[in-house]
Amino acid sequence: MDARTLLSKLRHQQAPSAGELVWAAGALADGTLSDAQAGALAMAICLNGLDGPGRVALTLAMRDSGDVLGWDLGGPVLDKHSTGGVGDCVSLVLAPALAACGAYVPMISGRGLGHTGGTLDKLEAVPGVSTQCDTPQLRAMVGQIGCAIVGASAQIAPADRRLYAVRDVTGTVDSIDLITASILSKKLAAGLDGLVLDVKLGSGAFMKDPAAARKLAQSLCETASAAGCPATALITDMSEPAAPAIGNALEMVEAMHTLSGAARGTLSQLSCALGGALLAQGGLAQDPEAGEQMIARAIASGAALDRFARMIAALGGPRDFDIRWADHLPQAPVVHAVPSLTSGVVCSMDGQALGLAGIALGAGRQVETDRINPATGLSRICRLGSAIEVGQPLAFVHAANDTAAQQAAGMVQRAIALGPRRPQAQPLIMERISG
Repeated sequence: MDARTLLSKLRHQQAPSAGELVWAAGALADGTLSDAQAGALAMAICLNGLDGPGRVALTLAMRDSGDVLGWDLGGPVLDKHSTGGVGDCVSLVLAPALAACGAYVPMISGRGLGHTGGTLDKLEAVPGVSTQCDTPQLRAMVGQIGCAIVGASAQIAPADRRLYAVRDVTGTVDSIDLITASILSKKLAAGLDGLVLDVKLGSGAFMKDPAAARKLAQSLCETASAAGCPATALITDMSEPAAPAIGNALEMVEAMHTLSGAARGTLSQLSCALGGALLAQGGLAQDPEAGEQMIARAIASGAALDRFARMIAALGGPRDFDIRWADHLPQAPVVHAVPSLTSGVVCSMDGQALGLAGIALGAGRQVETDRINPATGLSRICRLGSAIEVGQPLAFVHAANDTAAQQAAGMVQRAIALGPRRPQAQPLIMERISG
């Protein structure tokens, strides 16, 4: 088997066999496939697509290009994946809440991508925390605490790491076939018994078209289930940030408010909905509604906060984070209110533009080598439907200096639109899809 033959077959729109895709994944992982050939492979799949069996074969081949974990624990191994959005710190709340309900959660997460934040960057806003750990450390944390939010090791789906880098520079990131294989190869390598997928839809998400979001959700669920992992997808509204903050330490603050029971907004609702679906899927709850109540109780009782604090300590963070988290998180030297230039009701907001404002402040990366400033970003972002008078704050900017603060303030003012009437309310959970 060789690259030229496979690429010629794909160019002529002939479906590759499972064996050919297994070979391609191995060749990606060990470097047999050159960068030019890897780019051609990504482009061929992007243009011509794969059928259902081909998508499953590619996903499994990429999963099997590295280590695949197995577990022998006292409960189901469950996880969640979000397709990305602004102010989305659900993982920080959900993983420990699931652990408090009897699940085991080896959550392999990522860093910021585009205008969206990354769970690993948020965790590493806590002094001392390192999210890089080897397989024995991951096993120990999951077994002892019930959850671990970490980065993928070099041994997890190396074919995906190689192909993703190629996709980023060849304009093939938005292929549903490649998105599906990329997400699921890493999740399935974690040895899951169940998976819930949060497919974001709206101005702050990558998916802005309902049909495209539904197509991706169906692809993810069908492929995961065919690969042996039951999956449910929730298409969720992101016409405004999930939490009223953008930025790593600032989103950690929102997560801690939720875990401590002080906040019961969208972040709490999303965590309960996603967790309820997972607990039902894993056999720990009779149905999703009962599962939602279990997640809510785990948060209200402080059990979820306790698991989170133990995880932070195991990752190298302070041992009193559950008590003194506000003292440990970094704070920006410049904090300014962003005044509204008009009066009215908040009728829409450009979530992507708000995310880019956060990046301009240093909360994300313009290029891969950029260093994040964990203290910067936006907080107390107004919510859709709020009545705002001239001069009242639309949000608060947390910046390294006044110049950056003024630039970001202008971006926020342009991103938030006020009008004479409240917008039509959208359901938070727009659709549920199972494999």
